[in-house]
Amino acid sequence: MSLGSSLQQVRKSAGMSLDDLAERTSIRPSLLREFENNNFSKCGGETYARGHLRNLAHALGVDPNIFLELYSTEQLTEKRPMYDLLVESNVAVPRAEKARISLKTLAIISGSAVLIAVAGQIIFSNFQSDSKITAKPLASTASPSPSLSPSPSITPTPTASDVVVAAVTVQVTATRGSCWLSVSDGAGATLFSGLLARGASNTFSSNDKVNIRFGNAGAVDIVLNSKAIPTLGAMGEVVDHSFTANSPN
Repeated sequence: MSLGSSLQQVRKSAGMSLDDLAERTSIRPSLLREFENNNFSKCGGETYARGHLRNLAHALGVDPNIFLELYSTEQLTEKRPMYDLLVESNVAVPRAEKARISLKTLAIISGSAVLIAVAGQIIFSNFQSDSKITAKPLASTASPSPSLSPSPSITPTPTASDVVVAAVTVQVTATRGSCWLSVSDGAGATLFSGLLARGASNTFSSNDKVNIRFGNAGAVDIVLNSKAIPTLGAMGEVVDHSFTANSPN
């Protein structure tokens, strides 16, 4: 979920219209609408954008770090071509550079090909004029060997040991308020990044480890491998925690 969508969702969850929020924050409704469309180019630069986001977070009762981290992740990241990102993630194969051949090289290759063709024609003509006897091919008496039909391949049936079962399953429920989450597995791959609205629930699984940054740790309830665990922090507190199969409940 983008920063603009998160702003809109939190505003609606708080039961405010754009005019209500504008009155509380002294920010024009038109500018608030641009923010919710993920457009921060009209707020006067990064410093003003961060100030507006802090103001909005206090008015909506949300930890400012939630909006600020989303702003840093989305708005300050250098935009790169999608093809470069796919190559970097080993999803696409890099394009091979086309070899550049100069006109001089092409002329040499063309001239060599013409000389070879002329020489071949002269040799072939001389060979035909000198040959007077045509050899009659001998009939082959060998009987064709029977062809062997390929044996059908057998596809092995996967066993239970071939099936990978997630060792870590973490369920997060936003029971007492909205909470921004950043979730990754043990290899660092992102599993989720966005706002978990109040009353919503999400489950994350990995075969080794699940790392979660909670933007509002006191607002959520956590179930690790079907067992509830104590709250990891207070309301509005940002907490980083790693869950493994051996994590204490």
